[in-house]
Amino acid sequence: MAGGYAEILRTRHAARLLVGTLVGRLPNATAAIAIVLFVRAEGGSYSLAGALAAVYGVSNAVGQPVLGRLVDLHGQPRVQLPAAVLSAAAMAVFAFAGTGSPLLAHAAVALSGLFTPPLEGGLRALWPSVLRQEGQVHTAYAMDAVAQEVMFTVGPLLVTVCVALWSPQAALLALNALGVLGALSVVVSPPSRAWRSAPREAHWLGALRSPGLLALLGAFLFIGMALGSITVASVPYADGHGGDAVYGWLMAALGLGALVGGAVYGARQWAGSPARRLRWLVALLAVCYLPLLLMPGALAMVALTALAGVFLAPCIACAFVLVDLHAPRGTVTEAFSWLVTTFTVGASVGTGLAGPVVEAGGALWGFALPGAAGAASLAVLLCTGRVLAAPAGGGVVAASSENDPNRAAEPRFSSGDRA
Repeated sequence: MAGGYAEILRTRHAARLLVGTLVGRLPNATAAIAIVLFVRAEGGSYSLAGALAAVYGVSNAVGQPVLGRLVDLHGQPRVQLPAAVLSAAAMAVFAFAGTGSPLLAHAAVALSGLFTPPLEGGLRALWPSVLRQEGQVHTAYAMDAVAQEVMFTVGPLLVTVCVALWSPQAALLALNALGVLGALSVVVSPPSRAWRSAPREAHWLGALRSPGLLALLGAFLFIGMALGSITVASVPYADGHGGDAVYGWLMAALGLGALVGGAVYGARQWAGSPARRLRWLVALLAVCYLPLLLMPGALAMVALTALAGVFLAPCIACAFVLVDLHAPRGTVTEAFSWLVTTFTVGASVGTGLAGPVVEAGGALWGFALPGAAGAASLAVLLCTGRVLAAPAGGGVVAASSENDPNRAAEPRFSSGDRA
């Protein structure tokens, strides 16, 4: 299983790009919990803490595709590093100014989220120029999805360690400083400096003019909703089965399931159409949400939550392949950033929707939402099957071919090729 990942990591620049991207994304992965802990330490209310975390999330969702388009137009170093510095500087203003002026606090957090660099989309744009084989690129997408689960598990632990050793303010400053160093490590690497997007057709919609990409975004909006609703529905369940410790285990199990699923998925080559495979993966994801309705004892519920996460990372990895296929020429970073944004917005919608649902019907109704959202995602994919089966052309592989004369004659991957 680990052989394919090890082969990729032994490739020149691959480990540096992966680690640098993960470190660079730490501020984003830890922002919500770091902001909440800092506001509480300052004596602010939970309402203020929640509002500031929400402002960060919304501004981040807005900024990712905008910065992604700028990366496609001007290259990675000119956009990623300045954005990382501006984001860290804005968070430093928040950390030093505190919550005494709510207007300043909201403005600083908004700017920090807005300028968060699109390192995630940038890494996926770089893989084809670093890895020479189509199968390796697809395995790298799966490895990337697994690494995300590790980061979102380890990141909150780093926040709590920094808070315990120093203070919530120090946690904000240290994690954002690490983010700048991670971005710097990526943008000074030869692949990042050499990468150029393929020439693009001028169009105000950018990547959103692709029907296939729009279909993917619609499907992943509902997958994000499913994930967001689980995080809320698990709270009242945990309250009745052991409290915060049980809630922590449920969330860890969800991430562990995704990690295991992604590792297994990326350990082999998959034949056939990625669009058809995504439909099967989303169907399995939706089915695995249904056992949560049983709400058994805590130990069994942890196991069911792990099962619910198993197909999440494979769905994301398969979606990366389809984004590559459907991104209009010269818009690949923007297209990947739109997927990240849509998933994040979906999770926020799911969280907001699950709150009143849980208040009205308890945890059982809350756990019904993930299954319904998974079914809606599958319905979107089924209704747009023909669109997803017809690649638009011009994504990652086409762009990387222009940067590498040895690959100039290499055809773009098609939906019928091995994935």
